[in-house]
Amino acid sequence: MENEKRHESGLNVMEELFSPEVRTVMAEMKDISPDFYNMIVSFGFGELYAREAISLKHREYITLTTLITQGAFDQYRVHLQAALNIGLTKEEIIEIIIQCVGYVGFPKAVQAMGIAKEVFEKNQ
Repeated sequence: MENEKRHESGLNVMEELFSPEVRTVMAEMKDISPDFYNMIVSFGFGELYAREAISLKHREYITLTTLITQGAFDQYRVHLQAALNIGLTKEEIIEIIIQCVGYVGFPKAVQAMGIAKEVFEKNQ
């Protein structure tokens, strides 16, 4: 896929996942490094997320799990909201966190559950 198409595809995926506010904050990365922002849009979302073999919902299952595993909780919070935006339920997200307990331990799962509580309350 040529870069212009990847970039457009990435912007489309980001629009589906993220609020305008989140997209604006992400776009501010262009001020620091236009190349890095382009990598996020074109590769991260235009190449990876736009693939059709699995749904965005399944991709967010994977993303939430890997972010919990890494302890990348700022990114987790953003993707938790994205997961809700594309139709994951509160119950599915809670089960993802519970499933992680056995693999990443209670401290990361507890932090993930606390963030989930905050995001769920904000979305009521």
